[in-house]
Amino acid sequence: MDNHPLICEKLDQAVTILQRLSIDAWLTFVRETVLTPDPSLNLIVGSEMVWQSAFIITRDGKRIAIVGLHDAENIRQIGGYTEVLTYVQGISDTLRKALLDINPSSLALNFSENDVAADGLGHGMMLLLRRYLKDTPLPDRFISSEKVIDALRGQKSPIEIERIKTAIATTQSIFKQVGELARPGMSELEIANYVHTRLIEKGLGTAWDWDYCPTISCGPDSPVGHAGPQAQYTVQPGTLIHMDFGVRENNYCADLQRVWYVQKPGEDAPPADLVSAFGSARKALLAGFNALRPGARGWEIDEAARSTLVAEGYPEYQHAFGHHVGQMAHDGATVLGPRWERYGDTPYGIIEAGNIFAIELGVVTEGYGYVGLEENVLVTENGAVWLSDPQEAPWLI
Repeated sequence: MDNHPLICEKLDQAVTILQRLSIDAWLTFVRETVLTPDPSLNLIVGSEMVWQSAFIITRDGKRIAIVGLHDAENIRQIGGYTEVLTYVQGISDTLRKALLDINPSSLALNFSENDVAADGLGHGMMLLLRRYLKDTPLPDRFISSEKVIDALRGQKSPIEIERIKTAIATTQSIFKQVGELARPGMSELEIANYVHTRLIEKGLGTAWDWDYCPTISCGPDSPVGHAGPQAQYTVQPGTLIHMDFGVRENNYCADLQRVWYVQKPGEDAPPADLVSAFGSARKALLAGFNALRPGARGWEIDEAARSTLVAEGYPEYQHAFGHHVGQMAHDGATVLGPRWERYGDTPYGIIEAGNIFAIELGVVTEGYGYVGLEENVLVTENGAVWLSDPQEAPWLI
């Protein structure tokens, strides 16, 4: 698939973001990216680099790539860079001259205390950059590019939105197949192997580590969380199957959860207390969904969902309510989470139109297993809209 139109969209976005933030220039500085990838590179380049490489975007519209001679043609073919400069023996002189010609009063670099997706510049590369720019005023103008990257990753372009929709549709079709396949006695591992077989047939990957995607829990004894599927836990009548899963398709991810109730002989509906638990979880999910709007802060969305669930008589979930979805299942930037130490400043991020989030929560039921709900939603100027088809009741097996 030709990714060049997508990269051009993101380069255009980057210029607009720099203008809005009044940041003169953003520099992504990398080397041997197979070993030390920068999370931003897929958005603005889309290929691996071998030699030291620098990608400079300015708020007046310049997009300058400084790369090794043998990487230059790949960058030119993107069509989004206004200049492609090359070197053979060393990048320092060319990089130094390009930056001094721009003479930015602020130079954003990819380091961050809060967002892993904005922390691609290693300590060694920072030391190298400082050495290359010694005896210039530029090192005193270094700032974090966290706000630039958060906005660039968070504001999905039209091509990105369509790719995520495709990944969601494929994920939902596999959920449907699992519901048709699952039967008493099947193990979590058998279900996961079936899912992996379907993915191999389609030539697709998983939204997170293959061995742990899907995450499946059968019944009340199976661990809830990030544990991989296990052979010892099996589908049993009168219990739940919970599945957390997403495909990676065209380099974009979905991240959804679904729940099935395995009926006992003679049952024609789930037990009333399970229906009540599912309803409480759904009520809390909808509270968070309805709070999602441009201008709100991440923690406010989490609080709307969290307080609703507690008011329903259930314990707080021990994680954030939501996270961005994009090229990764956890795509960095604003977290819809509580103001806990482990989330740093990310819950204080501001929701923007174009953001795509996975929103999720759940409750542990007595004797049945885990009711976990997760949907993917797009934030518009008027609030959130569903990208997935929200589950409204436990599915029956």
